[in-house]
Amino acid sequence: MKALKYIFFFCLSMVLLGETYAQKETIDDVKNAIKSGSSKEVSKHFDANVDVTIDSDIQTYSKIQAEYVFKDFFKNNPPTSFTIVHQGSSKGGLPYAIGQYISNGQTFRVWMRIKGSGERYLINEISFIKE
Repeated sequence: MKALKYIFFFCLSMVLLGETYAQKETIDDVKNAIKSGSSKEVSKHFDANVDVTIDSDIQTYSKIQAEYVFKDFFKNNPPTSFTIVHQGSSKGGLPYAIGQYISNGQTFRVWMRIKGSGERYLINEISFIKE
């Protein structure tokens, strides 16, 4: 009986570690895509529909539309640097990350919320707010 408990906790730990790794991998991939200003690479991590906020303009876009929005954003605000300053999970368990995007002397606070979709984690909300 004790052996079954240990096996159960081991399996549960492995599942949770796998989820944490997948979330971190998604955030790392998005961070690198934003750093390089690649709307195509960022959009690979978008959900089918994504809430996008650029400054005070909040819109819901399809994955393809959001890619064009970011293509335009990166064209007008090419990245100088991008760093993740904090990441965690909400009380409901949804992972999020907060970053700082710098372009031509302007700083944007970046916030993204990620949700599980099958075996992947996808961005369903992302904001770039000028500081």
